[in-house]
Amino acid sequence: MRILITGGAGFIGSHLCDYLVARGHDVIAMDNLITGNPDNIAHLIGNPRFRFIQHDVTNYIYVEGPLDAVMHLASLPSPVDYVNLPIQTLKVGALGTHKALGLAKAKGATFLLASTSEVYGDPLVHPQPEEYWGNVNPIGLRGVYDESKRFAEAMTMAYHRYHGVDTRIVRIFNTYGPRMRLNDGRVVPSLVSQALRGEPLTVHGDGMQTRSFCYVSDLVEGIVALLFSKEVNPVNLGNPDEHTILEFAQIINELTGNKAGIVFTEGRPEDPRQRRPDITRARTLLGWEPKVGLREGLTQTIAWFKERLARP
Repeated sequence: MRILITGGAGFIGSHLCDYLVARGHDVIAMDNLITGNPDNIAHLIGNPRFRFIQHDVTNYIYVEGPLDAVMHLASLPSPVDYVNLPIQTLKVGALGTHKALGLAKAKGATFLLASTSEVYGDPLVHPQPEEYWGNVNPIGLRGVYDESKRFAEAMTMAYHRYHGVDTRIVRIFNTYGPRMRLNDGRVVPSLVSQALRGEPLTVHGDGMQTRSFCYVSDLVEGIVALLFSKEVNPVNLGNPDEHTILEFAQIINELTGNKAGIVFTEGRPEDPRQRRPDITRARTLLGWEPKVGLREGLTQTIAWFKERLARP
């Protein structure tokens, strides 16, 4: 297949490029590099099955030749990004999705939207199944990201119903692994970076809020399985193994040997109290479930961060 991946130089997008190129597909990565990193795909440059295009997907997208799939991962998913770049966050979710869908329609390609568990907001249902409509504050600080993805899902389904575009929607829950940005404000890079510097780990609020962390290799396998399925409705992908943020911080201190302990700070506005996917649909339709345990995944992630922090 010949596949375009928007956000292809990002954390998840670059791992997806690796996975698909290794399996004989031709991959075009597109990224404006606002948050993507050329280092994530540098090892693929020169591979005849890979091409990189620097482009902002909120503008018209042109790709020469046929495409079998458009995988839209371009996004600003971290708290630092959507607080500091709120307009860009909304634009890539709305205009970027519109432009990517238009390309898929023109090429007769399958379209896959990388949506998010944030469409559920601060959930009143636990764990969260795909049928749950969510509890989102549209005018809160997180609303620019939450609503951009909710709009993107609505646009995707509209193109499917009105134009007959073959579409997929994956709702991605907390994912971690190598190539995360050191300063993106998400839990894993923030805590691991502090631990490796021998600093106390900062836990927002009381630390009793829960998250479910999925290792990136598991997520990529699930995304590709969804692409090659026939499922049009949204599918949750994440690890249902749930931990409090406090437990997570304690595990990171243990694995890094950090003796500096944990400090508590003011909670983040509208920070969801619970987040765990119901992956029944993924298990049933895709035969997918995560394989990498938290300690195994964190060990690999910590090793990567340690190498990055050691660079001059």
